[in-house]
Amino acid sequence: MGLFGFFKSQFIEVIEWTDTDTNTMVYRFPVHNNEIKMGAELTVRESQAAVFVNEGEIADVFGPGRHLLYTQNMPILTKLKSWKHGFNSPFKAEVYFVNTKQFVNQKWGTSNPIMMRDPEFGMIRLRGYGIYSYRVSDPAVFLKELFGTNASYDTSNIENHLKKMILSGLTDLFAESRIPALDLAMYYDELSGQGKEKMRERFKAFGFEITSLYIENLSLPKEVEEAMDKRTSMGVLGNLGQYQQYQAAEALRDAARNEGSGLAGAGAGLGAGAALGNVMANVFSGNAQQQAAPVNEQTAKTTCPHCQARIAEDSKFCPECGNAVQPQKVPCMHCQKEIDADAKFCGECGGKQVSHRTCTKCGKENTPTAKFCSDCGDNLKP
Repeated sequence: MGLFGFFKSQFIEVIEWTDTDTNTMVYRFPVHNNEIKMGAELTVRESQAAVFVNEGEIADVFGPGRHLLYTQNMPILTKLKSWKHGFNSPFKAEVYFVNTKQFVNQKWGTSNPIMMRDPEFGMIRLRGYGIYSYRVSDPAVFLKELFGTNASYDTSNIENHLKKMILSGLTDLFAESRIPALDLAMYYDELSGQGKEKMRERFKAFGFEITSLYIENLSLPKEVEEAMDKRTSMGVLGNLGQYQQYQAAEALRDAARNEGSGLAGAGAGLGAGAALGNVMANVFSGNAQQQAAPVNEQTAKTTCPHCQARIAEDSKFCPECGNAVQPQKVPCMHCQKEIDADAKFCGECGGKQVSHRTCTKCGKENTPTAKFCSDCGDNLKP
């Protein structure tokens, strides 16, 4: 091989990169002290972009596909090199492969609690965590703003900054939403979508596109959650008096099972039994008073005129004796004024009230309110 062949073999003829690390964002192709041959083959795979940098300035950006490097398809670099004629002279350039795939399962979480004002609990501290994903959407902006001339760049280099940026936006979002802490779980999807839109412009400033953001959990401090659990337990128990009775009965059963021996054991058992009896008496008497009080206040408001039982004021019949509490009304046989059904004389006209009317002509008994005999048709006079 001659001297010319030796130098010719030093020119880079195939430029490509196979990603071996899922977190690598940028890889600089090794062309140090080597020149790229004009007409060399550039292979850019899907989810990649190749950035050519000449003397610190971005020359060209190539998308996925197979490219042959000529002056015709490298207009920016041709202008920078002042090639007025398309001859195949070698050139020097740094080649950066940028990974444009999605970087998924990136985690965010609160390092310090978020202070919030809750309408039910007052001032609370909120913690949360979740995941997000993003990709490089503008390789040129990404090179200018972040990785510069580094030989390699991965997600760990920008992870902390992106996480703090997300937390800042979500903290503002949670405070503005004014959603009560107990209802936050109902709005995970809505808050995630709003958080993604809020982060869009911030990620775009670095050449990124945020593709998803999810809230996995929002939680309160441990002591607040314990207080909420106690409150929930009280709601589940319902009647606390009945629960106290149940506890007292359980304690009595456990005491009965205690197989103490000797006089000392007997004395201790008697003392415990007396104390337990006092506790149970207080529980049952207190519960009985609590249950009896509402009954007396709500239902015992009047007295039955027949059996003197205490009944509700609006009762029409007595639940004890079954008699009508309020007298029934019937029209007077003479003036049709409403009077008590058991009245013997009308308080309006003084007419005597009889159980039936007898026809003087035919002797037929008619109803008390009949005006004419149902048998002969004779006029029934009072």
